[in-house]
Amino acid sequence: MRIALFASGTGSNVEAILQAVQETKLEADPVFVFSDRSDARVLEKAKNYEVQTYSFRPRDFDNKQRYEEALLKLLEKNQVDWVILAGYMRLLGPTLLEPYENRIVNIHPSILPAFPGIDAIGQALEAEADQTGVTVHYVDAGMDTGQVIRQETVAIDAWETKESLAKKVQKIEHRMYPETLQCMFKKAKKR
Repeated sequence: MRIALFASGTGSNVEAILQAVQETKLEADPVFVFSDRSDARVLEKAKNYEVQTYSFRPRDFDNKQRYEEALLKLLEKNQVDWVILAGYMRLLGPTLLEPYENRIVNIHPSILPAFPGIDAIGQALEAEADQTGVTVHYVDAGMDTGQVIRQETVAIDAWETKESLAKKVQKIEHRMYPETLQCMFKKAKKR
């Protein structure tokens, strides 16, 4: 499967996926990594794995549709089968969702539908929840509302800080995302 990875920040999940590919735990061809921020650390991480990178900003375009048309051209030019969001902090519109229906996947640090959107870990702590977790889901037009593919829970200890909980959640994410993608790609190949 030819995949494109989208991220806006440090890219720890992108790195986990690229590591899984390198270790042959994930049978995929990471064609490129895209970021909407030219200073995102994920771009440097991708280069360390010798993966092509692209970056341009939404504000450099007249509107969201033009921005997503540029992304779609990039995906088509590189014959990408699946789009993998890993800390990409933008809602996708129909320009990308329609041609890639059920082929755009995201990971979120909560048990959706609880704590969607930004700072899910902070939301869980503020709500004094006793657990949170990780969700891998298909992407639709809503904020973390797509069909759930897989979930795992993470206990929140009484003493938990945002940093300690983030580490626990990321440990699950870094294992679970490549595993889930591998299962999905195997099923897709059989069709």
